[in-house]
Amino acid sequence: MAEFHDTGKKGEELAASYLAGKGYRILEKNWRAGHNEIDIIAQKDQILVIVEVKTRRTNYFGEPEEFVTKNKQKLLVQAANAYVQKNKLDLESRFDIISILFKGNDYKIHHIEDAFYAVLS
Repeated sequence: MAEFHDTGKKGEELAASYLAGKGYRILEKNWRAGHNEIDIIAQKDQILVIVEVKTRRTNYFGEPEEFVTKNKQKLLVQAANAYVQKNKLDLESRFDIISILFKGNDYKIHHIEDAFYAVLS
């Protein structure tokens, strides 16, 4: 497996552990709707939280969260709509980004709640 895949997988594991430690219930990891994927679907109280995880080994080209483009946001909304409809959920929802930046063996987690807004049906 390529190093960037390993980095991404490790980042998603760290993000899920971080959220669980903050009292989030992890519902799904790497949930797919067609070609669209949601890294983590969690619930905190009565809020469905759709989480995009961005992990990098350097911020030379920008912070990890800066790579969640408008197009990626649109794809996340489409996948989240599919998840809500499939599971017949009636919860408030939000979209978060967790960025993880590795520095050697250390890392820094930045959790951005309500990173962008969308209406789910």
